[in-house]
Amino acid sequence: METNETTRRHHWSLTLLGIGLIIVFAYYGESVLAVLFFAILLSFMLSPVVQALERLHLPRAVAALISMLLLLVVVYGVTTASYTEAVVFADNVPKYSAKIRSILQPVRQQAERIEKTGEVVDEGGPGSSNVVAVRQVTTWSDLLTHGAGTLTDILLAASFVPFLAYFLLTWHNHARSATVMLFPLHHRNTAFVTLGLIGRMLQSFIVGNLLIGLLISVVSVGIFGLLHVPFFYFVGFLSGFLSLVPYLGIVLAMIPPIMVGLGQLEAGDLIIVVISVLVMHVVALNVLYPKLLGSRVRLNPLAVTIALLFWGVIWGGVGLVLAIPLTGAIKIICDHVESMKPYADWLGE
Repeated sequence: METNETTRRHHWSLTLLGIGLIIVFAYYGESVLAVLFFAILLSFMLSPVVQALERLHLPRAVAALISMLLLLVVVYGVTTASYTEAVVFADNVPKYSAKIRSILQPVRQQAERIEKTGEVVDEGGPGSSNVVAVRQVTTWSDLLTHGAGTLTDILLAASFVPFLAYFLLTWHNHARSATVMLFPLHHRNTAFVTLGLIGRMLQSFIVGNLLIGLLISVVSVGIFGLLHVPFFYFVGFLSGFLSLVPYLGIVLAMIPPIMVGLGQLEAGDLIIVVISVLVMHVVALNVLYPKLLGSRVRLNPLAVTIALLFWGVIWGGVGLVLAIPLTGAIKIICDHVESMKPYADWLGE
């Protein structure tokens, strides 16, 4: 009896130690891990294109190269097409911001009283020289931009993503089989199945979010155009894809049309804009997501909330983007490891 109790304590000690080491590794290895995960997501997004090109009897390396070039062409085309409107929109942002500040001035003044950028602490005791120190308080902007670094660091890290994605696409089969061979013989079939399920989940997550974002954006552009919202095509696409942000999407999606609509639209039209964004978000959350992603990402709302909080603290804004696919992958692993199935049940629906 005492031996079993000692074994359980030893097991929990090793588990906690392992979790702690993983958290420390994830926290300090953000720049490398985030680039790797984005490259993995990009490779799964392009995988259907590569497979279609392979059916035309093209070598996988050539198919991967063509798919990457097509992606770069699309990104360049979208950037070029939207650059002029983005510049005009950015030039008008101060005008819209001034209107919003005048409307929200009372709220802003109250917030400035509550939020402090620093706290003055008297560290001097009796008989001391009363040295005063300023302790910096972490703000939400600091948290969301954690690990972002300078623009040069971001561009340097991002430049590795397409190259990593290309090699992941080229060596997809080799990487998967080599990863399976790392496990003992009696676990290799489970590892092979698990990797396949994770791959399909990630592919469904990326493609599903892309399709949902495009659908919401197109509908938003149509509604905003009918209401004569300024820059409706640019604002519509921006609002559509901002709605994909977990939990915060509904608020973020309303900001661009409301910001450009204040002073330009009637109150009734602004209300229609808010209602339309709300309806599209609810439809996407309750209809489109279950249809396109529900069969792959089976996480309950509590697990999703905790995942967003955890990865947001660890990796800031990048963590919010990667939280759901990372947690979904962890759940699939737990589903196929006998000792971890209770954790999978807790994470699942």
